Amino acid sequence: MNWYPLRVISGKESKVKDNLLFELDYQNLSDQVSDILIPSENIVEMKDGKKKIKNKVFFPGYVLVQMTDSKEARHIIENMDGVISFVGPNGDPQALKEDEITRILGEVHGREGKEIVVAPYKVGDSVKVIDGPFADFNGYVNEVNEEKQKVKVSVSIFGRSTPVELDFLQVEIEK
Repeated sequence: MNWYPLRVISGKESKVKDNLLFELDYQNLSDQVSDILIPSENIVEMKDGKKKIKNKVFFPGYVLVQMTDSKEARHIIENMDGVISFVGPNGDPQALKEDEITRILGEVHGREGKEIVVAPYKVGDSVKVIDGPFADFNGYVNEVNEEKQKVKVSVSIFGRSTPVELDFLQVEIEK
């Protein structure tokens, strides 16, 4: 079975996947499609000191389908509500190369279970520490490390400015 990219209406990827699984099962064609994948990751955004988890799709408007190239399965998929067409010349399915799908699946599995925090902080922001041993201390952001999801904050301890490295979730912007 090969992987085929499918062009769908952006924002409707999950609905298309659910409808495809239902229809293929209803038509007894589940054996011709082994997997339907929407590559995505969970992003944590901080708003008003609260964590908000959003699911971010890597390729908006695309769904990956692992299937045998049969006329019956193609007909059901192409006529599904929300599906635009297969990706390929003249809308004909064109299988992804092995290295392409390996890279995509590696990205998906590598990020599985991990939450990416998008920090609303920048150097110079006035912040309040809300968690950890420095809770209730105020300070200023000196450095933001997106990769490690950490922020270096200067807090005043015993009258001296001391740099402290904290997780994004341990601080909030002062109002």
